[in-house]
Amino acid sequence: MRVGVFDSGVGGLSVVKSLLEHKLFEEIIYFGDTARVPYGVKDQNTIIRYSLEALEFFKNFEIDLLITACNTVSAYALSEMRLHSDCDVIGVVEPGVLALKNAIPDTDADILILGTKATVKSQAYEKGLQELGYHNLSAIATTLLVPIVEEGLYEGEILQSTLHHYFKDLPKIPDAIILGCTHFPLVADAIHNYFEGQSTLIHSGEAIVEYLESHYDFTKRFEHTELKFFASENPEGLRKTAREWLGENI
Repeated sequence: MRVGVFDSGVGGLSVVKSLLEHKLFEEIIYFGDTARVPYGVKDQNTIIRYSLEALEFFKNFEIDLLITACNTVSAYALSEMRLHSDCDVIGVVEPGVLALKNAIPDTDADILILGTKATVKSQAYEKGLQELGYHNLSAIATTLLVPIVEEGLYEGEILQSTLHHYFKDLPKIPDAIILGCTHFPLVADAIHNYFEGQSTLIHSGEAIVEYLESHYDFTKRFEHTELKFFASENPEGLRKTAREWLGENI
């Protein structure tokens, strides 16, 4: 089975890592729109246009499934992509909501949603969680974390200062944090440590795996997965990050 993974930059590698760990696919084709990252500061029409252009790229391959690893795309462009796609298109918002429900069944729990400006503005996670009865919800647009991850600054003073900037005024440690951007799992350890290990983190990659295994038949597992990486700009930079993050001979 061949899957495409689309992200605005390198963040979708966090989803690829989970797919590899669970041995779900024979081949993964990754496309990062690194020339135009981040998507989270752009308007809806631009996000949809970029997403449909990415969909055209994947039509060069006979993929069985396309995962839009970008939360912003999932919030704004998923329905348009599905209208123009020859295969199933899966976003990350619905799996993230379901993963939160499975991890934190208490609807009175304090839930913090992190995302780009566009994702937070869409309130996609809030709407999904409210339908399930969750009501103690807050969201922060932690947009600066995207370029920090793109620069490979997974630890250090800049990252810590940024986390303090965003989180210093929170009244309490949340029970769970939705990492509503696939860039954020690359700095998940720093976020987890900032909150003293007391918050459950909901990771898009694991949420996607949980969703896929409940909706598709994965009776066959693949000990080896062929990986192909493409980028709209600086593809070697993407492969370098992939080698660091995935530990693969790419």
